[in-house]
Amino acid sequence: MEHNENFNSASCENLDEETLFMVSQTFKALSDPTRIRILYLLSQKECAVSEIAEALGLLQSTVSHQLRFLKNLRLVKFRRAGTMLYYSHDDEHVMDLLRQAIHHACHD
Repeated sequence: MEHNENFNSASCENLDEETLFMVSQTFKALSDPTRIRILYLLSQKECAVSEIAEALGLLQSTVSHQLRFLKNLRLVKFRRAGTMLYYSHDDEHVMDLLRQAIHHACHD
């Protein structure tokens, strides 16, 4: 089997249970079309729940549920402005994965 230079031997030794769980949860987050749409929108701009719901044609409760899932994985963050919460992406590595996956899907 050919050695992939992108994976050094030290990183492979660190695949403990916690790391494996976080990697699988990240891919789980990216496996859902609604979460992909939300993350893609948040890669473009910061949004309130109502803005996300309107832009994507979703119920606010659906958006809130998905944002909670993404926040628990530290993939999105929020800031409070008065009574409003504004969400943005919180992990550039995952956003890179998402952009690469979109590019791959669109590539001829």
